[in-house]
Amino acid sequence: MRETKLALLALTILGLAACGDRQDATANNAVAPGNLPADALDNGVNAATDNAVAAVSVGATAALKTAQGASAGTARVSETAGALTVTLDAEGLPPGDHGVHIHMTGKCDGPKFESAGGHWNPAGMKHGLDNPQGQHAGDMPNLTIGPDGRGSLTYSLKGGTLAGLLDADGAAFVVHAKKDDQKTDPSGDSGDRIACGVFTAG
Repeated sequence: MRETKLALLALTILGLAACGDRQDATANNAVAPGNLPADALDNGVNAATDNAVAAVSVGATAALKTAQGASAGTARVSETAGALTVTLDAEGLPPGDHGVHIHMTGKCDGPKFESAGGHWNPAGMKHGLDNPQGQHAGDMPNLTIGPDGRGSLTYSLKGGTLAGLLDADGAAFVVHAKKDDQKTDPSGDSGDRIACGVFTAG
């Protein structure tokens, strides 16, 4: 009888010791508040940064069409500190140099696209990158179209804002038939408007 009691007592002591080991292991694996693993902190910071970048990455796009309704490419505008960056990818246009500008009204009624109004010019300047009294806010270098009908151009409009571009009556991107001489007011003697697209946010 005594041996049986001793055996039961030994089993009880072993059981209690095992429970204590499990509790210690649980406590050691727990993470104290404020002591998150480094990778968890990094992921949180990166997510916050990505969200902030997404919030300021705003822009507008204009799908260009010819008077016949054919695609003539795309003009994209993104806002950066103190400027608007315009990226133009053109297609289906006659080879050579063409004047390109942002125009003041978001309408592209064919065939002459006169509904787009004059150049975007909120400061009331003269026309042309070479004009000492210029330039319009919407003035840009000439676009060169290759034999395949394609061309591209990237240019920064200093002082421009997306809010100013997308005001109540909007804005349009226009491609002209001829080269812009960058000095003759109001449009650099760049001829007819052969392609146009209205800017929309996004």
